[in-house]
Amino acid sequence: MNKPIRRVSIFCLVLILALMVRTNWVQGVQAESWASNKNNKRNEYDRFAYPRGNIIVGGERVTNSDFVDGLRYKYKRSWVDGPLYAPVTGYSSQVFKTSQLESLEDGILSGTDDRLFFRNTLDMLTGEQKKGGDVVTTINPKAQKAAFEGLGNKKGAAVAIDPRTGAILALVSTPSYDPGTFAGAEKSDGEAKAKLDADPNKPMLNRALRETYPPGSTFKLVTAAAAFENNIFQSIDDPTDTPAPYILPGTRTELKNESSTEPCENATLRTALAVSCNTVYGKIGADLGKDKMREQAEKFGFNATVDTPIRSTASVYPKDSTPDGTALDSIGQHDTKATPLQMAMVSAAIANNGTLMQPYLVDEERSASLTTISKHTEKKLGQPISPATAQKLQDMMVSVVEDGQGTGHNARIPGLKVGGKTGTAQHGEDNNGLPFAWFTSWAKGDNGQSVAIAVVVEDGSNNRDGISGGRLAAPIAKAMMQAVLGK
Repeated sequence: MNKPIRRVSIFCLVLILALMVRTNWVQGVQAESWASNKNNKRNEYDRFAYPRGNIIVGGERVTNSDFVDGLRYKYKRSWVDGPLYAPVTGYSSQVFKTSQLESLEDGILSGTDDRLFFRNTLDMLTGEQKKGGDVVTTINPKAQKAAFEGLGNKKGAAVAIDPRTGAILALVSTPSYDPGTFAGAEKSDGEAKAKLDADPNKPMLNRALRETYPPGSTFKLVTAAAAFENNIFQSIDDPTDTPAPYILPGTRTELKNESSTEPCENATLRTALAVSCNTVYGKIGADLGKDKMREQAEKFGFNATVDTPIRSTASVYPKDSTPDGTALDSIGQHDTKATPLQMAMVSAAIANNGTLMQPYLVDEERSASLTTISKHTEKKLGQPISPATAQKLQDMMVSVVEDGQGTGHNARIPGLKVGGKTGTAQHGEDNNGLPFAWFTSWAKGDNGQSVAIAVVVEDGSNNRDGISGGRLAAPIAKAMMQAVLGK
Protein backbone atom coordinates (compact mmCIF):
# COMPACT_ATOMS: atom_id res chain seq x y z
CA MET A 1 0.00 0.00 0.00
CA ASN A 2 1.48 3.32 -0.99
CA LYS A 3 2.00 6.03 1.53
CA PRO A 4 -0.91 8.42 0.57
CA ILE A 5 -3.47 5.60 0.70
CA ARG A 6 -2.10 4.43 4.05
CA ARG A 7 -2.47 7.92 5.49
CA VAL A 8 -6.05 8.23 4.24
CA SER A 9 -6.89 4.81 5.72
CA ILE A 10 -5.44 5.73 9.12
CA PHE A 11 -7.31 9.05 9.07
CA CYS A 12 -10.61 7.29 8.25
CA LEU A 13 -9.97 4.76 11.04
CA VAL A 14 -9.41 7.61 13.53
CA LEU A 15 -12.65 9.21 12.40
CA ILE A 16 -14.53 5.94 12.89
CA LEU A 17 -13.00 5.44 16.35
CA ALA A 18 -13.84 9.04 17.29
CA LEU A 19 -17.40 8.52 16.12
CA MET A 20 -17.68 5.30 18.15
CA VAL A 21 -16.31 6.98 21.28
CA ARG A 22 -18.62 9.96 20.85
CA THR A 23 -21.64 7.74 20.24
CA ASN A 24 -20.97 5.68 23.36
CA TRP A 25 -20.29 8.83 25.38
CA VAL A 26 -23.60 10.41 24.33
CA GLN A 27 -25.66 7.22 24.71
CA GLY A 28 -24.00 6.13 27.93
CA VAL A 29 -22.50 8.90 30.02
CA GLN A 30 -24.67 11.79 28.76
CA ALA A 31 -27.88 9.84 28.12
CA GLU A 32 -29.65 10.93 31.28
CA SER A 33 -28.81 14.63 30.90
CA TRP A 34 -29.98 14.65 27.27
CA ALA A 35 -33.14 12.75 28.16
CA SER A 36 -34.00 15.23 30.91
CA ASN A 37 -33.06 18.33 28.92
CA LYS A 38 -35.94 20.82 28.96
CA ASN A 39 -35.57 21.32 25.19
CA ASN A 40 -36.01 17.60 24.48
CA LYS A 41 -39.61 17.44 23.21
CA ARG A 42 -39.50 13.66 22.77
CA ASN A 43 -40.19 13.21 26.48
CA GLU A 44 -43.40 15.23 26.20
CA TYR A 45 -44.50 13.33 23.11
CA ASP A 46 -43.70 9.96 24.72
CA ARG A 47 -45.86 10.80 27.76
CA PHE A 48 -48.90 10.96 25.52
CA ALA A 49 -47.97 8.02 23.29
CA TYR A 50 -49.89 5.53 25.46
CA PRO A 51 -52.88 5.64 27.85
CA ARG A 52 -52.36 7.42 31.15
CA GLY A 53 -53.65 5.69 34.29
CA ASN A 54 -56.79 6.92 36.01
CA ILE A 55 -57.80 8.60 39.24
CA ILE A 56 -60.53 6.58 40.97
CA VAL A 57 -63.37 7.92 43.14
CA GLY A 58 -65.88 5.58 44.75
CA GLY A 59 -64.74 2.69 42.57
CA GLU A 60 -65.27 4.65 39.33
CA ARG A 61 -62.69 6.48 37.26
CA VAL A 62 -63.09 10.25 37.01
CA THR A 63 -60.42 10.57 34.30
CA ASN A 64 -59.86 9.05 30.85
CA SER A 65 -57.17 8.92 28.18
CA ASP A 66 -58.78 9.62 24.80
CA PHE A 67 -57.10 8.35 21.62
CA VAL A 68 -56.65 11.32 19.26
CA ASP A 69 -53.90 9.92 16.96
CA GLY A 70 -52.29 13.30 16.44
CA LEU A 71 -49.01 14.00 14.69
CA ARG A 72 -47.12 14.33 17.97
CA TYR A 73 -49.64 13.33 20.66
CA LYS A 74 -51.56 10.05 20.45
CA TYR A 75 -53.63 10.48 23.64
CA LYS A 76 -55.22 13.37 25.49
CA ARG A 77 -56.50 13.56 29.06
CA SER A 78 -60.22 14.03 29.74
CA TRP A 79 -62.29 14.20 32.93
CA VAL A 80 -65.67 12.97 34.12
CA ASP A 81 -67.37 15.84 36.00
CA GLY A 82 -64.19 17.90 35.71
CA PRO A 83 -65.30 20.92 37.80
CA LEU A 84 -66.56 18.63 40.58
CA TYR A 85 -63.23 16.85 41.03
CA ALA A 86 -60.72 19.47 39.83
CA PRO A 87 -59.61 20.42 43.39
CA VAL A 88 -58.67 16.76 43.88
CA THR A 89 -57.29 15.70 40.49
CA GLY A 90 -55.74 18.91 39.27
CA TYR A 91 -54.95 19.02 35.54
CA SER A 92 -52.76 17.13 33.07
CA SER A 93 -52.05 19.11 29.93
CA GLN A 94 -49.95 18.46 26.86
CA VAL A 95 -48.71 22.05 27.13
CA PHE A 96 -49.19 23.20 30.74
CA LYS A 97 -47.83 20.10 32.55
CA THR A 98 -49.66 18.77 35.62
CA SER A 99 -50.93 19.84 39.04
CA GLN A 100 -52.18 18.34 42.32
CA LEU A 101 -52.73 14.54 42.21
CA GLU A 102 -52.03 14.50 38.47
CA SER A 103 -48.60 15.90 39.36
CA LEU A 104 -47.85 14.25 42.71
CA GLU A 105 -48.91 10.81 41.45
CA ASP A 106 -47.45 11.31 37.98
CA GLY A 107 -45.03 8.39 38.28
CA ILE A 108 -47.86 5.91 38.81
CA LEU A 109 -50.28 7.54 36.34
CA SER A 110 -47.66 7.83 33.58
CA GLY A 111 -46.25 4.35 34.25
CA THR A 112 -42.72 5.63 34.85
CA ASP A 113 -42.54 4.83 38.57
CA ASP A 114 -39.71 2.40 39.39
CA ARG A 115 -42.21 0.17 41.21
CA LEU A 116 -43.86 -0.52 37.83
CA PHE A 117 -40.61 -1.75 36.24
CA PHE A 118 -41.54 -5.44 36.35
CA ARG A 119 -44.99 -4.76 34.91
CA ASN A 120 -43.56 -2.59 32.12
CA THR A 121 -40.88 -5.17 31.30
CA LEU A 122 -43.47 -7.94 31.10
CA ASP A 123 -45.66 -5.84 28.80
CA MET A 124 -42.66 -5.16 26.56
CA LEU A 125 -41.81 -8.86 26.31
CA THR A 126 -45.44 -9.85 25.58
CA GLY A 127 -46.03 -7.00 23.16
CA GLU A 128 -48.70 -5.38 25.33
CA GLN A 129 -49.18 -1.63 25.05
CA LYS A 130 -47.64 0.33 27.89
CA LYS A 131 -50.21 1.76 30.33
CA GLY A 132 -50.08 3.92 33.41
CA GLY A 133 -51.29 2.75 36.81
CA ASP A 134 -54.32 3.96 38.80
CA VAL A 135 -54.61 6.13 41.92
CA VAL A 136 -57.51 5.29 44.24
CA THR A 137 -58.68 8.26 46.30
CA THR A 138 -60.54 8.43 49.62
CA ILE A 139 -63.22 10.76 48.23
CA ASN A 140 -66.87 9.86 48.88
CA PRO A 141 -68.70 10.85 45.66
CA LYS A 142 -71.98 11.55 47.46
CA ALA A 143 -70.32 13.90 49.94
CA GLN A 144 -68.35 15.59 47.15
CA LYS A 145 -71.52 16.18 45.15
CA ALA A 146 -73.46 17.43 48.20
CA ALA A 147 -70.77 20.01 48.92
CA PHE A 148 -70.45 21.11 45.29
CA GLU A 149 -74.20 21.50 44.82
CA GLY A 150 -74.58 23.18 48.21
CA LEU A 151 -71.99 25.83 47.37
CA GLY A 152 -73.51 26.25 43.91
CA ASN A 153 -72.58 29.60 42.36
CA LYS A 154 -71.21 30.92 45.65
CA LYS A 155 -67.50 31.37 46.23
CA GLY A 156 -66.20 29.09 48.97
CA ALA A 157 -64.90 25.67 49.95
CA ALA A 158 -65.81 22.55 51.92
CA VAL A 159 -63.83 19.67 53.43
CA ALA A 160 -65.00 16.41 55.02
CA ILE A 161 -62.71 14.09 57.02
CA ASP A 162 -63.17 10.70 58.65
CA PRO A 163 -61.98 11.53 62.19
CA ARG A 164 -60.99 7.93 62.94
CA THR A 165 -58.61 7.53 60.00
CA GLY A 166 -57.88 10.97 58.55
CA ALA A 167 -59.34 10.00 55.15
CA ILE A 168 -60.53 13.08 53.24
CA LEU A 169 -64.07 12.30 52.09
CA ALA A 170 -64.79 15.56 50.27
CA LEU A 171 -62.63 18.40 48.97
CA VAL A 172 -64.55 21.09 47.09
CA SER A 173 -63.67 24.60 45.93
CA THR A 174 -65.97 26.98 44.05
CA PRO A 175 -66.00 28.47 41.52
CA SER A 176 -64.22 25.58 39.84
CA TYR A 177 -62.98 24.80 36.33
CA ASP A 178 -62.90 21.96 33.81
CA PRO A 179 -59.31 20.68 33.33
CA GLY A 180 -60.37 19.22 29.98
CA THR A 181 -60.68 22.66 28.40
CA PHE A 182 -56.89 23.03 28.17
CA ALA A 183 -55.66 19.42 28.15
CA GLY A 184 -54.53 19.54 24.51
CA ALA A 185 -52.11 21.56 22.41
CA GLU A 186 -54.57 23.43 20.21
CA LYS A 187 -54.79 27.21 20.13
CA SER A 188 -58.20 27.03 21.79
CA ASP A 189 -56.66 25.19 24.76
CA GLY A 190 -54.17 27.99 25.34
CA GLU A 191 -56.94 30.57 25.11
CA ALA A 192 -59.04 28.63 27.65
CA LYS A 193 -56.12 28.49 30.10
CA ALA A 194 -55.39 32.21 29.68
CA LYS A 195 -59.05 33.02 30.35
CA LEU A 196 -59.01 30.99 33.57
CA ASP A 197 -55.77 32.65 34.72
CA ALA A 198 -57.28 36.10 34.12
CA ASP A 199 -60.57 35.39 35.93
CA PRO A 200 -60.73 37.59 39.07
CA ASN A 201 -62.73 34.87 40.85
CA LYS A 202 -59.69 32.56 40.63
CA PRO A 203 -61.45 29.32 39.66
CA MET A 204 -58.14 27.44 39.64
CA LEU A 205 -57.37 28.34 43.25
CA ASN A 206 -57.90 25.38 45.58
CA ARG A 207 -59.67 27.28 48.34
CA ALA A 208 -60.04 24.17 50.50
CA LEU A 209 -56.26 23.78 50.87
CA ARG A 210 -54.56 26.90 49.54
CA GLU A 211 -56.64 29.83 50.85
CA THR A 212 -56.63 31.10 54.41
CA TYR A 213 -59.53 33.02 55.95
CA PRO A 214 -60.19 34.59 59.34
CA PRO A 215 -62.00 31.64 60.98
CA GLY A 216 -64.24 33.85 63.10
CA SER A 217 -66.13 32.18 65.92
CA THR A 218 -65.23 28.65 64.78
CA PHE A 219 -61.84 29.35 66.40
CA LYS A 220 -63.56 29.59 69.79
CA LEU A 221 -63.29 25.79 69.84
CA VAL A 222 -59.49 26.17 70.05
CA THR A 223 -59.83 28.82 72.76
CA ALA A 224 -62.17 26.61 74.78
CA ALA A 225 -59.71 23.73 74.38
CA ALA A 226 -56.89 25.94 75.70
CA ALA A 227 -59.03 26.94 78.70
CA PHE A 228 -59.64 23.32 79.68
CA GLU A 229 -56.11 22.12 78.93
CA ASN A 230 -54.68 24.91 81.11
CA ASN A 231 -57.20 24.25 83.91
CA ILE A 232 -58.80 27.69 83.73
CA PHE A 233 -62.16 25.93 83.89
CA GLN A 234 -63.15 22.43 84.98
CA SER A 235 -66.75 22.19 83.76
CA ILE A 236 -68.53 23.44 80.69
CA ASP A 237 -71.18 24.89 83.02
CA ASP A 238 -68.77 26.96 85.10
CA PRO A 239 -69.58 30.70 84.98
CA THR A 240 -66.84 32.73 83.33
CA ASP A 241 -66.93 36.00 85.29
CA THR A 242 -67.12 37.98 82.07
CA PRO A 243 -68.34 41.58 82.13
CA ALA A 244 -70.60 43.04 79.49
CA PRO A 245 -69.25 45.02 77.84
CA TYR A 246 -65.67 43.69 77.93
CA ILE A 247 -62.93 46.28 77.38
CA LEU A 248 -59.95 45.02 75.41
CA PRO A 249 -56.78 44.97 77.60
CA GLY A 250 -54.77 48.17 77.50
CA THR A 251 -57.42 50.03 75.50
CA ARG A 252 -60.75 51.76 75.85
CA THR A 253 -62.25 49.68 73.05
CA GLU A 254 -65.31 47.57 73.73
CA LEU A 255 -65.40 44.01 72.37
CA LYS A 256 -68.99 43.61 71.30
CA ASN A 257 -71.22 40.58 70.85
CA GLU A 258 -73.49 40.07 67.87
CA SER A 259 -76.44 41.37 69.88
CA SER A 260 -76.78 43.23 73.18
CA THR A 261 -79.61 40.86 74.14
CA GLU A 262 -77.42 37.74 74.15
CA PRO A 263 -76.92 36.18 77.62
CA CYS A 264 -73.14 36.70 77.62
CA GLU A 265 -72.50 38.40 80.96
CA ASN A 266 -70.88 35.79 83.24
CA ALA A 267 -72.11 33.14 80.80
CA THR A 268 -70.98 29.53 81.14
CA LEU A 269 -68.68 28.11 78.47
CA ARG A 270 -71.56 26.00 77.13
CA THR A 271 -73.91 28.99 76.76
CA ALA A 272 -71.13 31.22 75.45
CA LEU A 273 -70.38 28.75 72.66
CA ALA A 274 -74.03 28.10 71.87
CA VAL A 275 -74.81 31.79 71.34
CA SER A 276 -71.22 32.66 70.30
CA CYS A 277 -70.20 35.27 72.89
CA ASN A 278 -67.19 37.25 71.70
CA THR A 279 -66.70 38.80 75.14
CA VAL A 280 -66.35 35.45 76.92
CA TYR A 281 -63.82 33.90 74.55
CA GLY A 282 -61.93 37.13 73.94
CA LYS A 283 -61.39 37.48 77.69
CA ILE A 284 -60.35 33.81 78.02
CA GLY A 285 -57.75 34.27 75.29
CA ALA A 286 -56.40 37.46 76.85
CA ASP A 287 -56.25 35.80 80.30
CA LEU A 288 -54.35 32.79 78.90
CA GLY A 289 -51.96 34.99 76.94
CA LYS A 290 -50.48 34.74 73.47
CA ASP A 291 -48.02 31.93 74.19
CA LYS A 292 -50.52 29.46 75.65
CA MET A 293 -53.02 30.26 72.91
CA ARG A 294 -50.41 29.77 70.20
CA GLU A 295 -49.25 26.51 71.76
CA GLN A 296 -52.79 25.14 71.69
CA ALA A 297 -53.41 26.32 68.13
CA GLU A 298 -50.19 24.68 66.93
CA LYS A 299 -51.20 21.38 68.53
CA PHE A 300 -54.21 21.42 66.20
CA GLY A 301 -51.95 22.10 63.21
CA PHE A 302 -51.70 25.88 62.92
CA ASN A 303 -48.41 27.37 61.65
CA ALA A 304 -47.57 24.18 59.73
CA THR A 305 -48.31 22.83 56.28
CA VAL A 306 -50.17 19.55 55.79
CA ASP A 307 -49.36 17.10 52.97
CA THR A 308 -52.47 15.25 51.83
CA PRO A 309 -50.31 14.60 49.59
CA ILE A 310 -51.36 17.94 48.04
CA ARG A 311 -49.64 20.41 50.31
CA SER A 312 -51.88 22.88 52.12
CA THR A 313 -51.04 26.45 52.94
CA ALA A 314 -50.15 26.83 56.61
CA SER A 315 -52.90 28.24 58.79
CA VAL A 316 -51.68 31.09 60.99
CA TYR A 317 -51.87 31.87 64.67
CA PRO A 318 -49.73 34.96 65.36
CA LYS A 319 -46.69 34.87 67.64
CA ASP A 320 -46.32 38.49 68.71
CA SER A 321 -49.77 39.94 69.37
CA THR A 322 -50.40 42.54 72.05
CA PRO A 323 -52.88 41.59 74.82
CA ASP A 324 -55.78 43.29 73.02
CA GLY A 325 -54.70 41.59 69.78
CA THR A 326 -54.63 38.22 71.54
CA ALA A 327 -58.23 38.75 72.66
CA LEU A 328 -59.22 39.27 69.02
CA ASP A 329 -57.00 36.42 67.80
CA SER A 330 -58.83 34.14 70.24
CA ILE A 331 -62.18 34.76 68.55
CA GLY A 332 -60.76 34.10 65.08
CA GLN A 333 -60.22 37.71 64.04
CA HIS A 334 -57.20 40.07 63.94
CA ASP A 335 -54.24 38.04 62.56
CA THR A 336 -55.63 34.51 62.90
CA LYS A 337 -56.09 32.75 59.54
CA ALA A 338 -57.18 29.20 58.72
CA THR A 339 -57.78 26.96 55.72
CA PRO A 340 -61.03 24.99 55.56
CA LEU A 341 -58.90 21.84 55.94
CA GLN A 342 -57.51 23.18 59.23
CA MET A 343 -60.93 23.84 60.75
CA ALA A 344 -62.09 20.38 59.64
CA MET A 345 -59.03 19.00 61.46
CA VAL A 346 -60.08 20.83 64.65
CA SER A 347 -63.53 19.22 64.56
CA ALA A 348 -62.04 15.85 63.62
CA ALA A 349 -59.72 15.84 66.66
CA ILE A 350 -62.61 16.77 68.96
CA ALA A 351 -64.84 14.05 67.50
CA ASN A 352 -62.01 11.48 67.75
CA ASN A 353 -61.62 11.98 71.53
CA GLY A 354 -58.62 14.28 71.18
CA THR A 355 -56.57 12.30 68.64
CA LEU A 356 -55.74 14.06 65.36
CA MET A 357 -55.06 11.75 62.42
CA GLN A 358 -52.98 12.72 59.38
CA PRO A 359 -55.41 13.81 56.60
CA TYR A 360 -54.88 11.89 53.37
CA LEU A 361 -56.39 11.71 49.87
CA VAL A 362 -54.78 8.61 48.33
CA ASP A 363 -55.87 5.23 49.64
CA GLU A 364 -54.11 2.99 47.13
CA GLU A 365 -51.77 3.00 44.14
CA ARG A 366 -52.03 0.11 41.68
CA SER A 367 -50.70 -1.06 38.34
CA ALA A 368 -52.72 -1.26 35.12
CA SER A 369 -53.34 -4.95 35.94
CA LEU A 370 -54.93 -3.83 39.26
CA THR A 371 -52.04 -5.17 41.35
CA THR A 372 -51.65 -3.09 44.52
CA ILE A 373 -48.38 -1.11 44.50
CA SER A 374 -48.95 0.67 47.82
CA LYS A 375 -51.70 0.94 50.43
CA HIS A 376 -52.04 3.90 52.80
CA THR A 377 -51.21 3.31 56.45
CA GLU A 378 -53.12 5.50 58.90
CA LYS A 379 -50.90 7.85 60.90
CA LYS A 380 -51.49 9.78 64.10
CA LEU A 381 -50.57 13.43 63.62
CA GLY A 382 -50.86 14.40 67.28
CA GLN A 383 -52.89 14.57 70.49
CA PRO A 384 -53.91 18.23 70.71
CA ILE A 385 -56.32 17.69 73.64
CA SER A 386 -57.03 15.05 76.26
CA PRO A 387 -60.03 12.71 75.92
CA ALA A 388 -61.64 14.53 78.86
CA THR A 389 -61.34 17.90 77.11
CA ALA A 390 -62.61 16.37 73.87
CA GLN A 391 -65.72 15.09 75.63
CA LYS A 392 -66.43 18.54 77.10
CA LEU A 393 -66.05 20.16 73.69
CA GLN A 394 -68.30 17.54 72.12
CA ASP A 395 -71.04 18.35 74.64
CA MET A 396 -70.64 22.07 74.00
CA MET A 397 -70.81 21.60 70.21
CA VAL A 398 -73.97 19.50 70.57
CA SER A 399 -75.51 22.42 72.49
CA VAL A 400 -74.71 24.74 69.56
CA VAL A 401 -76.84 22.53 67.31
CA GLU A 402 -79.52 21.22 69.68
CA ASP A 403 -80.20 24.04 72.15
CA GLY A 404 -83.02 26.44 71.34
CA GLN A 405 -80.64 29.41 71.49
CA GLY A 406 -77.87 27.62 69.57
CA THR A 407 -76.63 29.25 66.38
CA GLY A 408 -76.18 25.89 64.57
CA HIS A 409 -79.73 24.54 64.63
CA ASN A 410 -79.81 24.37 60.81
CA ALA A 411 -77.43 21.39 61.04
CA ARG A 412 -79.75 19.15 63.07
CA ILE A 413 -80.18 15.65 61.60
CA PRO A 414 -82.79 13.32 63.14
CA GLY A 415 -81.18 10.04 64.16
CA LEU A 416 -77.63 11.41 64.29
CA LYS A 417 -75.61 13.04 67.03
CA VAL A 418 -74.36 16.33 65.60
CA GLY A 419 -72.04 18.93 67.10
CA GLY A 420 -71.06 22.17 65.43
CA LYS A 421 -69.83 25.74 65.62
CA THR A 422 -70.85 28.68 63.48
CA GLY A 423 -68.66 31.59 62.52
CA THR A 424 -69.14 34.94 60.80
CA ALA A 425 -65.70 36.39 60.14
CA GLN A 426 -65.08 40.06 59.44
CA HIS A 427 -62.37 41.01 56.97
CA GLY A 428 -61.14 43.78 54.72
CA GLU A 429 -59.89 47.24 55.62
CA ASP A 430 -61.79 48.39 58.72
CA ASN A 431 -63.88 45.19 58.30
CA ASN A 432 -65.66 46.69 55.31
CA GLY A 433 -65.63 43.47 53.28
CA LEU A 434 -68.60 41.13 53.20
CA PRO A 435 -68.17 38.68 56.11
CA PHE A 436 -67.17 35.05 55.55
CA ALA A 437 -69.75 32.52 56.73
CA TRP A 438 -68.27 29.44 58.48
CA PHE A 439 -69.54 26.21 59.91
CA THR A 440 -67.44 23.38 61.32
CA SER A 441 -69.02 20.26 62.72
CA TRP A 442 -69.00 16.52 63.26
CA ALA A 443 -71.68 13.85 63.20
CA LYS A 444 -71.77 10.30 64.55
CA GLY A 445 -73.99 7.39 63.55
CA ASP A 446 -75.15 4.41 65.55
CA ASN A 447 -72.64 2.15 63.77
CA GLY A 448 -69.62 4.09 65.01
CA GLN A 449 -69.10 5.84 61.68
CA SER A 450 -68.34 9.56 61.95
CA VAL A 451 -67.46 12.56 59.81
CA ALA A 452 -65.98 16.02 60.47
CA ILE A 453 -66.81 18.98 58.24
CA ALA A 454 -65.70 22.54 57.58
CA VAL A 455 -67.51 24.88 55.18
CA VAL A 456 -66.72 28.50 54.34
CA VAL A 457 -68.78 30.75 52.09
CA GLU A 458 -67.06 33.91 50.89
CA ASP A 459 -69.85 35.85 49.22
CA GLY A 460 -73.13 34.33 50.24
CA SER A 461 -75.19 37.52 50.17
CA ASN A 462 -75.05 41.08 48.96
CA ASN A 463 -76.84 41.99 52.16
CA ARG A 464 -74.23 42.18 54.92
CA ASP A 465 -76.81 41.57 57.64
CA GLY A 466 -77.97 38.37 55.93
CA ILE A 467 -74.58 36.64 56.18
CA SER A 468 -74.10 34.10 58.97
CA GLY A 469 -72.48 30.70 59.29
CA GLY A 470 -75.67 29.18 60.67
CA ARG A 471 -77.76 30.36 57.74
CA LEU A 472 -75.38 29.86 54.82
CA ALA A 473 -72.75 27.27 55.74
CA ALA A 474 -74.56 24.96 58.18
CA PRO A 475 -77.08 23.60 55.61
CA ILE A 476 -74.18 22.65 53.31
CA ALA A 477 -72.42 20.82 56.14
CA LYS A 478 -75.71 19.09 57.01
CA ALA A 479 -76.09 17.78 53.46
CA MET A 480 -72.50 16.50 53.50
CA MET A 481 -72.98 14.74 56.84
CA GLN A 482 -76.17 13.12 55.57
CA ALA A 483 -74.37 11.98 52.39
CA VAL A 484 -71.62 10.25 54.39
CA LEU A 485 -73.76 8.73 57.13
CA GLY A 486 -76.76 7.83 55.04
CA LYS A 487 -79.42 9.92 56.78
